Amino acid sequence: MRPTNRITPEWIETLKENEIFVFGCRNSGKHFDGASAFALDNFGAIMGQREGRQGQSYAIPTIGGIIGLKEIRQSVKTFTQYAAKHPELHFLVTPIGCGGGCCESWEIAPMFRNASKLSNVSLPKVFWDELDEGGNT
Repeated sequence: MRPTNRITPEWIETLKENEIFVFGCRNSGKHFDGASAFALDNFGAIMGQREGRQGQSYAIPTIGGIIGLKEIRQSVKTFTQYAAKHPELHFLVTPIGCGGGCCESWEIAPMFRNASKLSNVSLPKVFWDELDEGGNT
């Protein structure tokens, strides 16, 4: 069941001091377009860093090179562990992998099932919709 206070806004222009913008990016860490370029320009993403915390953002590689669902799943698991260790931060997950990425929301959303149980993680509505329907990993 989705908590209504943990739905990531469709458009994020600013962040509170404790908020982290979670975005999908190229395996190379080259943040040229989409949410990754926005994170680079606005939230401290670092060109060339493909994964993890970067300023007020957190990158999850979703496209390029050898990236497939298995690799994305592992990166989401790493993110979930990071979020669990940082309850003082609030993570706003964008629909990673579903825009310029390789995947559909029904493929990605179930990877965030454990993250959805953390009170400091917000997910996009489309991910909550999939999780509510019982999608599996």
